Amino acid sequence: MFRSRLDQILDRKHPLFALANQIDWSVFDSKFGKLYADKGRPALPTRLMVGLHYLKHAFDESDESVVARLLENPYWQYMCGFEFFIHRLPLDPSSLVRWRKRIGPENMEPLLVETLETAKRGEHLTERHMERVNVDTTVQEKAIAYPTDARLYHKARVLLVKAAKDRGIPLRQSYLRLGKRSLIMSGRYAHARQMKRARREQKKLKIYLGRVVRDILRKCPQPDAQLADLLHKAQRLLTQQRQDKNKLYSLHAPEEECISKGKAHKKYEFGCKVSVATTSRDNWIVGIEALHNNPFDGHTLKGALEQVERLVGWTVGNVYCDKGYKGNPKQLGNTAVHLATRRKSSMTWGEWCWFKRRSAIEPVIGHTKEDHRMDRNYLKGTDGDKMNAILAACGFNLRKLLRAILWLLFKELERLKLLLLPFIWSLWAVRKMMSLPEQDLNLQSSFA
Repeated sequence: MFRSRLDQILDRKHPLFALANQIDWSVFDSKFGKLYADKGRPALPTRLMVGLHYLKHAFDESDESVVARLLENPYWQYMCGFEFFIHRLPLDPSSLVRWRKRIGPENMEPLLVETLETAKRGEHLTERHMERVNVDTTVQEKAIAYPTDARLYHKARVLLVKAAKDRGIPLRQSYLRLGKRSLIMSGRYAHARQMKRARREQKKLKIYLGRVVRDILRKCPQPDAQLADLLHKAQRLLTQQRQDKNKLYSLHAPEEECISKGKAHKKYEFGCKVSVATTSRDNWIVGIEALHNNPFDGHTLKGALEQVERLVGWTVGNVYCDKGYKGNPKQLGNTAVHLATRRKSSMTWGEWCWFKRRSAIEPVIGHTKEDHRMDRNYLKGTDGDKMNAILAACGFNLRKLLRAILWLLFKELERLKLLLLPFIWSLWAVRKMMSLPEQDLNLQSSFA
């Protein structure tokens, strides 16, 4: 009864306060309501879960840290729909994991759509922005260690030994001591450029893994699903060769691919390809999609444009791509395709300016990776790859909205300053005259 509401004690001009009032939170109740059941424990509010994911990717937080900071930040609490300041955690961080599994990647796009709709309502994003769009691809790396053969053999053997012990399967030998020593020596020899010795230790690790696999198959010819999956992955490691395709690079993320983008500082990246579409004017992310099986860039353009029109609701006039999109026609539906293969001498000055704006998508990709959790994806499976990419775009657009709100507040202050400037000047003149000596006042009156 005696507590103050958050909207009474917070600064109403704070960007987060203003943004929380501009977002239409009822959209998520109507979109996600069908995914909830009427039985059992009451579910957490949809605005709380959506708000936490917005804040997590806007300010680069983990599931644990975003829940912890919610407890001490009243503006975050207002963003998540609380009316009064709370002093206890409203949920466990694991609830965010279960909510993502419930929603799935196919229902995650409304979060990105609402950021764009909010920008539309504030006239920060207009149909004029869709006249020119930039499209490019990047790699979203998975949270896995760099996959060397020695490390993969060792990890597979350790997991198999542990699984056999849990199931009571007696093994002839676990190779715990010998396997660990061979892994250490393999790394030391490789560091010293003694590659023959390193390969010898690597071969030992492969032999140890093969012995454990055959021992388990002899003593348990009908393994359960989990053990059978581990045995299948181990056999893939034993049989795959250097030049094979679709190799196994991680035991806990078998879906990851090896992608080479031609970078001098990072020859290979292990994750999935992500297609990003931004507006040439103001750099809003209007489309993003995680793509598996490492498709050719030119084959992803049509799907990227379809996603942009589905999310924004407006048709793209012109799309600008780099040379990796060769093979596409000059016209895709109502959209003109411009590839970075034309020379400057064949274009007018205005066309060349928009061609140069194509490279503006590169810093946008850099910010989504560095500031919005797309550099290292910790979410599980292919669904986790798709959800993390969409949420990173949501975080980027939210930060742009916060800056736009702050800029509008600055413009209002400047306008108020201009309106009050004559009044302030007159007050200053009166004060100046009152502080002058009497003889100076007589001189000024005679001069007037």
